[in-house]
Amino acid sequence: MNKNELIGAVAESCGLSKTDASNAVEGVFDSIQKALSNGDEVRLVGFGTFSVAKRKASTGRNPRTGEPMEIKASNQPKFKAGKGLKDAVN
Repeated sequence: MNKNELIGAVAESCGLSKTDASNAVEGVFDSIQKALSNGDEVRLVGFGTFSVAKRKASTGRNPRTGEPMEIKASNQPKFKAGKGLKDAVN
């Protein structure tokens, strides 16, 4: 399912127009992104938790040349599925 299909499914299940559903889906995505960029986590009980994992700087190797290279420290978004989502999938 891509983003447009998700918007269509939300519109159909909630009885909204596609424009209203698109605004709602975009609003949810923007809110999650803003919370994560502020270092917060987003817990959706029964669905899952979005959080930020901090990765330390490390030394890697260039796959083409084999030379060592520095990999910068970074923040990575992470999602952990909740029990309700796991049960629905299995």
